[in-house]
Amino acid sequence: MLHAVIMAGGKGERFWPLSRERRPKQFLRLVGKKTMLAATADRLRPLVPPGRTWVITNRLQLAGTKKLLPRLASEKIVAEPAGRNTAPCAVLAAFLVSREDPEAVMALLPADHLIAPKSKFQATIRAAGEVVKNGGLATIGIKPSYPATGYGYIKAGKEIRRRSGTVFHRVERFVEKPPPARARSFLRSGKYYWNSGIFVWSAAAFLESAGKHLPLIYRKLLPAAKLGKTRLKKFLDEVYPKLPSISIDHGIMEKTRQALVAPAGFDWDDIGSWEAAGQYLAASGNGNRFRGKVAAVDTADCVAFTSGPLIGLVGMRDLIVVASEDAVLVCPRARSQEVKDLLAEMKKDKSLRGYF
Repeated sequence: MLHAVIMAGGKGERFWPLSRERRPKQFLRLVGKKTMLAATADRLRPLVPPGRTWVITNRLQLAGTKKLLPRLASEKIVAEPAGRNTAPCAVLAAFLVSREDPEAVMALLPADHLIAPKSKFQATIRAAGEVVKNGGLATIGIKPSYPATGYGYIKAGKEIRRRSGTVFHRVERFVEKPPPARARSFLRSGKYYWNSGIFVWSAAAFLESAGKHLPLIYRKLLPAAKLGKTRLKKFLDEVYPKLPSISIDHGIMEKTRQALVAPAGFDWDDIGSWEAAGQYLAASGNGNRFRGKVAAVDTADCVAFTSGPLIGLVGMRDLIVVASEDAVLVCPRARSQEVKDLLAEMKKDKSLRGYF
C-alpha cells in the first residue's frame, strides 16, 4: 500500500518576521486559507488516508504540528531531537513505515510547497508508486520555466517506462545550483528538470540502498523499527544528534543506479522568499500586492504583508514590507533572499533571542 511521509521540520527563515522557530514557514497561511502543512496533508487524501500518513518534524514544532493535523494519530507524528538534513529523516521514516507494512511504497515530500491541481499531483504519485513497487527510487522533476540558479537540477536520461501518462527516465546526473550561464544552457537543452525534493520508492528498496550507501545511518537507526513511542523518543535522543548531516540526494540518489525521474504533471512552487510569495497576494493596483491592513499613497511595485498592525506606505517603490505582532521587515524586492542572512546576524545578539 502507499504511505506518505511529510518532512515538516524546516525553519523557513526567509519568511521572518512571521516565521519563527516555533512557527515555521509550513505553519503560515501564505497562499489561501490553509497553512502550508495542512494543505500538504489535505492534498494527499484520498490517495493516502490519515492512517497511512506520517509527519517527521522537530521537538520545537511538535505541538504545533499536532494541532494543525488533528486527524493524524499521535504516533504518526515523530519529532527529531536535532536537525540532520533529509537522509536520516528518510531512513527513520522508512523503518517506521516498513514496521507497519513490510510491502509499503513511500511518497516522501516537503511540507511547504505549493502544488496544483490536486488531481494531477495524485495521478503522478500514483503512477510513480506503481512503477517502483518492484524496485527503483523515483524523484519528481519540475520542468524549468526560467534559468533558476537557486534550485538543483536533474538530467533525464533514457526513457524506461510510461505509466498512466507519466514518463519515467533514468537519472543521468544530479547538478548542484548552477551559475546563470549554465542554468540557461540547461533550460535550452530540454533535458534538465528542477529537483522538487519529492520522492517515491518502496520502503524495502530504499532501506537496501541506505544500507549500502549510508551504512552508519542505517545501522544506527535500525533499532527504531522495533521500538514503541516512549522508547523511540529516548532512543532518538541518544542516537540522532550523533548522526551525520546529509541530504537524500548526496547520500543516496547521486550514488544509486536505481534513480528515476518523472516530470511532474502538476504546477509546483516552493515559494522560497517573500518576493515569490508576493505573486500570490491580491493585486492592489500600481503593481502592488498587499495582504492585511495596508494603506498606500504614490506607491508602486511593493509587496506588503501584515498579520496585525496597519502598514502605511508613502512614495515607496519595489519594497517588501512585512509586519508581525512584534517586528517589521523592510527590504528591496530584489534582496528578499537575504532575509536569512539578516536572521544569522540577529542571532549574534543575545538581546534579540525572542525575535527568532
